[in-house]
Order: sequence, then structure tokens, then C-alpha cells
Amino acid sequence: MTAAQPEKVIRHHLPDPPPGRTIVLGAGKASAQMARAFEAAWPGALSGLVVTQYGAGCTCRHIRVVEAAHPVPDEAGETAAAELLSLAEGAGLDDLVVALISGGGSALLPLPAKGLTLADEQALNRALLASGAPISKMNIVRKAFSRIKGGRLAAAAAPARVVSLILSDVPGDDPALVASGPTVAGPEGLDAARSIVEDYAIELSQVARRLLNDGGLEEPPRPDDTQLRRATHTVIASAKLSLDAAADEARANGCTVRVLGDAIEGEARTVGTAQAQMARELLAASDLPRPLLILSGGETTVTLGSITDGRGGRNTEFLLAAAIGLAGMECVHLLAADTDGRDGSEMNAGAFADGTSVSRLSALGHNANTLLDGHRAYDAFELLGDLLMTGPTGTNVNDFRAILLT
Repeated sequence: MTAAQPEKVIRHHLPDPPPGRTIVLGAGKASAQMARAFEAAWPGALSGLVVTQYGAGCTCRHIRVVEAAHPVPDEAGETAAAELLSLAEGAGLDDLVVALISGGGSALLPLPAKGLTLADEQALNRALLASGAPISKMNIVRKAFSRIKGGRLAAAAAPARVVSLILSDVPGDDPALVASGPTVAGPEGLDAARSIVEDYAIELSQVARRLLNDGGLEEPPRPDDTQLRRATHTVIASAKLSLDAAADEARANGCTVRVLGDAIEGEARTVGTAQAQMARELLAASDLPRPLLILSGGETTVTLGSITDGRGGRNTEFLLAAAIGLAGMECVHLLAADTDGRDGSEMNAGAFADGTSVSRLSALGHNANTLLDGHRAYDAFELLGDLLMTGPTGTNVNDFRAILLT
């Protein structure tokens, strides 16, 4: 994660200073650390506001940092989003708006479309999180119901120059999908949102469904919108960067490395089972070079269905499924974690597992499959004492998974 830390990368992507003011706006789990790094590197005066999740703030000299709720938005986030939009609308032709965007910004920028309330947006977020839809699909839906997402924040800043510096947490690193793209327009409009709602059976409130289906929502800007002609963006860090750094470090320590990719999606337990099977096959190969480190990134999903009391996140669920698939196997060690320091509903970044995880759970009187089926992966690794607790890391470039075969 060091390779994706804001203070390490942001100084290499500074825009040219403007004749007018420099206004810094930001949102996401890493936005406070991005703001501090930008302040330290910027050669002139600046001001601004960023919003981050509770517990992830830091002190800046000139940029105000506000904390709000994630993954379900709250009033603090709504107030901050309204202020960010107002600051953008106040920018002039000679001004520079620097947008510091990172994952988590979707929940931290709740500014419901006309006709909707914060309660509607909170209900939408809960429905999206439970739907099993990948993050890319969820964020297309979020854009439809927002006054600030989907390029709308950048459009509001016109005619000012807008430069977005983005830490990507989405598979494929599409900047229009990070934090639902407040400053980057995407090609998808309301028709795409309608299709996703139907495909994933996403439960909308009555008023939200009526607005979506009956033409009550405004189409988001498209990439060629004239209001965005002075808006540019750069992805300054991503999951690939972190995976490459981990691979280099492992090779320097004598490991053979296989990188499966930085954009793996799908049900967490399905991905965990598949990677466990791959590890078994590699262990069975007589010519396997060891130690071998298997790395992957991306963002899996967890479809909750009717279960409402589960505890955990996609990384612990991946790990528990993989541990079941590797039960009894010696010389295998696993780590999966969210690079922002929080995996799902609890305060852990992720967890560790190995070939003894299932038997150790059994010795404690617990069945690993039962825990997995109940979406209680957090409970499993808490019982084992194998949770990874980092606290907020200051960055957010998606999930990091490692399987070491020794």
C-alpha cells in the first residue's frame, strides 16, 4: 500500500498554477491525506474542502476536512456535498479547481436528485450493497439519483479549469466510476441505470422508482458536454500499482510471483473457491518453483439475500471460502484485505488464513461452512484471532489478495 500513498504519488501530478484562485475539492476515504499531500507540494495559495469517512481525517493548514458516514450516508455528508457544489459554482474563468477523488466518495457525497430525500439515498445505498451488483454497476445507478455525481460537480465549476487527481478503487480503473465520477462524465445515462436496477432486482423506494421510470430525473452530463471542455483527469494510483510493488518486493525476497490481475470481480466465495482450487493444482505440480506468491486485486461482491445479521466483508468471505477449499493443505498461507483499512461492516482491513483454519474452527466448536453460509466470516476469523486490524491507511486502491505456497 505504500506505493499508493498520496504523499508518494501526488507531487508528481501537480497542475500548472492558475492566474486566479486554487480551490481544492475532494471526497473519498483517502481525500484527507490527499489534501494534506497536495498542500505540502503546492507552490501557491489555496483553499478548499474535502470530505472523508469518520476516523480517516487529518489536519490541513488551508483545506477544511469534514468527516461523514460510509457506507451508508448521513447528514454530515449531505451538508458537505452541498457545500462542495456551492464552492464549485463559485469558481471563475481564471480559477483552478483541483478535485481529489478516491473510493468511498459515492457514500460520502449524498446529494439526492430533486424530489428525493437523504432517507431515499440511504435506502438506495443499502439496497445496492445487498444486491450483489459489482461496484461499476452500483455507481452507474448512484449517478442517476444524484445532483453531484456523474460529472455534475465539474460541470458546476465551469468555466473554471478542473483537474481531477484520482486514486482508483474500481476494477479497470475507469475514472468515471471512482466515487461515481463527480468530476468525470461517463457514457452511461438513465437507460443504463434502469437496466441495472432490473437486472439485479434492486429494491428502490416508490418515489425513486417513479422518478427513474417516468422521466423525473435529469440525464448526467456526457463526456463531450461543453461544460466539461476544461476538465481533465489523471488516475495517480491504482490496484495495479500496488500489486506491481508487492510483486517486486516478493521477487527481491526470492519468490516466484504470479499476478492474476487487478480487476477480478464476482461473488467473493466463488472467487475464493476458484483460487483455492488453483492453489491445490499448483501444489500438486512436481515442478512447482517455491516459494510461489499468487497475487490478485479487484473488488468482489457479497449477495446477502435474506440474511440481515451477517458480519464481515468481501475479503473475509473470500478467505473463508478459500480456507475451506484448502483445508488440511500444508505450506499454504493467505491474506486478503481492503487497502483502505476496512472490509465490509466491521473495523478490520481483512484477515489471514491457512490450511489449518477450518480444523481450528472445528476445535472451537464451529463449522466453517455454516459460518460462510450465514455471511459470518468476520466471526470466524475473530474466533481464530486472525483478523488484520490496520485502521485507516490513508489510501484506497481496492482489494489486495495474496496466497503464498511454500
